[in-house]
Amino acid sequence: MSEASTGYSHRYVIIVAIFVTCLIVANITAVKLIGVFGLVFDAGTIIFPISYIFGDVLTEVYGFRRARQVIWLGFLCNLLAVGAISLGGVLPSASFWEGQAAYEQILGYAPRLLAASFAAYLIGELANSFVLARMKVATEGRWLWSRTIGSTVVGQGFDSLVFVLIAFTGTIPTSALVSVILTQWILKSAYEALATPFTYLVVGRLKRAEGVDVYDRDTSFNPLPTGR
Repeated sequence: MSEASTGYSHRYVIIVAIFVTCLIVANITAVKLIGVFGLVFDAGTIIFPISYIFGDVLTEVYGFRRARQVIWLGFLCNLLAVGAISLGGVLPSASFWEGQAAYEQILGYAPRLLAASFAAYLIGELANSFVLARMKVATEGRWLWSRTIGSTVVGQGFDSLVFVLIAFTGTIPTSALVSVILTQWILKSAYEALATPFTYLVVGRLKRAEGVDVYDRDTSFNPLPTGR
């Protein structure tokens, strides 16, 4: 079956694969805390913003409807990964294997942190895609930089806010909550801004190669994957 008959090119599949991989890897590596220049953040911060970059590419080129499908696909793939890792943790260990404690420490998921991660991802990514799609129509496709950065500021703002509030409210002082939210928000938004030339390159090549440049003028922005 040809790419034309399926409606999915190999380029689209590659973008989706990178998006989902970055999401899953970020959640696994987030267990390590990194300290740089007095700032403390999890290792997932290094790769997670890449999912926003490719989320921008999906929305800009293929439109909100396709991006929404991929966002929910990423959610389900991450759920599958968490389920498999959790199952591996509860199954009985071989009598000679001594790594159970290390497995649980690195790959174990606290229910509250897991809920925070899933909620923040969905709200942040959908907000990011929505803002970019609406800005594209409002600007008539001009000033791509304003859409990628603007949508990321909103999306990452929601992501940082939702995650930190669900994960840490009641466990650390309010001042610390605010500090963590602002640190994550600024770092991730700056990451996107620095990646703007790369985003321009990928978007430009994709639009030319695919012959696609979707404007969401009549799209339903229902966040659920059942929307038109």
